Amino acid sequence: MDVIAGIKRNDFVVVGRVGMDLFPDPPGMDIENATTLNVDMGGSSANIAAGVVKLGGKAALVTCVSDDAVGRACLRMLRKYGIDETYVRTVGGEARNSLALYESRVEDHQSVIYRNGAADFEMTVADVEAVDYGRFGALVTAGTVFAAEPSRSAAFRAFELARAAGLPIIFDVDYRPYSWPSPAVAADVLSRAGALSDVIVGNDEEFGFMAGNIDKGLQKARELAASSANIVIYKMGAEGAVTLQGTDELRTGIYPVQAMKPTGAGDSFMAGLLTGIADGLALQDAVLRGSACAAIVVGQPGCAPAMPYPADVKEFVAAHPGPTDP
Repeated sequence: MDVIAGIKRNDFVVVGRVGMDLFPDPPGMDIENATTLNVDMGGSSANIAAGVVKLGGKAALVTCVSDDAVGRACLRMLRKYGIDETYVRTVGGEARNSLALYESRVEDHQSVIYRNGAADFEMTVADVEAVDYGRFGALVTAGTVFAAEPSRSAAFRAFELARAAGLPIIFDVDYRPYSWPSPAVAADVLSRAGALSDVIVGNDEEFGFMAGNIDKGLQKARELAASSANIVIYKMGAEGAVTLQGTDELRTGIYPVQAMKPTGAGDSFMAGLLTGIADGLALQDAVLRGSACAAIVVGQPGCAPAMPYPADVKEFVAAHPGPTDP
């Protein structure tokens, strides 16, 4: 399997949730005193898909939405961002789309996540078996899709089907403790998913979590790069990132900005990285493009609406003094 060739098709099947984001207006307002809320699309997988499309790629989402006004709003927002909804199924009963209420401020930032009975966890093996994987160049998912059944079994089945179709698997670890029954279950399942993936992106805490200790996180990333994954990106926040291929290690810095909020950076990084590779950039430059996209998103309210277009990235990089030394 040629991982880079698959990504270069710039056409991704993205497995995972779409939700609704609510954030106070104006920026800086705290939740408890807000009288006006902006409404837009959320969910890590949907945000990645939106970022890919805005940067010139194609993306189809595989998930479930609730049979209510919020679910219908999520479908409308998928269409708004140009994301293919062919493989999105509406589910009835008590399942509900996730809601994320967060503030556009860094100091004393508050986020409140509602995910009880989440509709996206209702995704089944039948849902992923209905996908025509031959249409796409690569499969992308984020770790939350594995946090509960039947979504977990469905996601592992999607990995099998993507592999059989010759698609590389891109995995954002994206560990969210509140979604999992226990840390032990999360460590086991996320490690299994990582071992099946061709490209793995995570931060130092996430790799450390899979390794059993944050001090062992980089070694865990190195082990994955040396054994099963083609590319592993170990993110270290303000310290930049280490990109590993086999035994080769490449360090890159970040684009420092005055952040408006701490959310959305990882999703935007992934979109910038994948479309950068698809556009023919060298891996180092694609990683830096991802870093630029992350910096752009944390400087604006919202997640999906803050995802940049190519012109935004070009303007940002031209005006910025450049990435930090790794």
